[in-house]
Amino acid sequence: MQALNTLQVPSSDSLDTRVLWQCLADAHRQLAELKGLCESLPNRGILLDTLAIQEAKDSSEIENIITTHDEIYSYDQNNAGSPAAKEVQNYITALRAGYEAVHASGLIRLHTILDVQSRVEQNNAGLRKLPGTVLKNQNTGTVVYEPPQDAVVIERLMGELVDFMHADPKVDGFDPLLRMAIAHHQFESIHPFYDGNGRTGRILNLLMLQREGLLDLPVLYLSRYITSTKNQYYQLLQSTRETGQWLDWCVYMVRGVAITAKSEIKLVKGLRALIQTTKERLRAEVPKIYSQELLNNLFRHPYTKIDFLEKDLGVSRVTAGKHLRTLALKGIVDMKKIGRQHFYINRPLFDLLTQVTLEDV
Repeated sequence: MQALNTLQVPSSDSLDTRVLWQCLADAHRQLAELKGLCESLPNRGILLDTLAIQEAKDSSEIENIITTHDEIYSYDQNNAGSPAAKEVQNYITALRAGYEAVHASGLIRLHTILDVQSRVEQNNAGLRKLPGTVLKNQNTGTVVYEPPQDAVVIERLMGELVDFMHADPKVDGFDPLLRMAIAHHQFESIHPFYDGNGRTGRILNLLMLQREGLLDLPVLYLSRYITSTKNQYYQLLQSTRETGQWLDWCVYMVRGVAITAKSEIKLVKGLRALIQTTKERLRAEVPKIYSQELLNNLFRHPYTKIDFLEKDLGVSRVTAGKHLRTLALKGIVDMKKIGRQHFYINRPLFDLLTQVTLEDV
């Protein structure tokens, strides 16, 4: 295969097929329903706090960074956690920074992409400047792809990619989901960083959906879909590079959006119902300590603790501790000691977040 020297973008006419348009129609329908459900939640920020954890876990798992839910939910940056849990938290921080940057400017600048990668990897290495990077088969060690090696070419390609992400659809004819699929492929083929390309690329997918207005919050977590179809994902990445035939790749990605959105719709409906049920239970069983801030805390932190409650409710540490013990006695939360700390688990929320499945994969 000839080295990537300029951005490779198919013509929109070559993707004008019935199967792809059917996939696009389904994906847009599912995204519209998901967006509406998110807007109906009284505190949409809860979605960013809770769902980001699952996306980070799944995205990191693709890179063989494996951690447990206990490690993730109980992670405290002030204390030593497992290296894998720290990697997952870095991903969450990067996703939030990207979301806030796009929300503020309406643009996905190269600076934003660089910032996301630096937060994922916790370094400021920037774009690759030295040759020698190759992509190998994890099982055999065989080189399967050599991305651009020249620093000037890499920087130019990233500029072209940013331009493509902001191009006028009236000019090039690309549906926003096709633009996302093509941009993701080219980002991974440019492979602009020494490390963190996969996780940065998956965050970039969410930022493109956000920028296009398909979702107000970056809560469509495609990483679970990619994890479930990992072999197909890498096979299509490579076959598209080798053949220049884009249809199968685009169908795969757009279908993934529809499948993931269906799963998220089910999850958000469950979350909305659970919030209401918990609210009613708090009012009935612990009316003296009920507040909207307490309810929000229990859903922002599946594993909450005294420090979190103290901060969110603006109460003393003693009062926060009493509140949590009261909730535990009522069976509203489960108390669990992890290391030296006591955590109070919103078990129904934990179960909801961790038992989501993808249909039709």
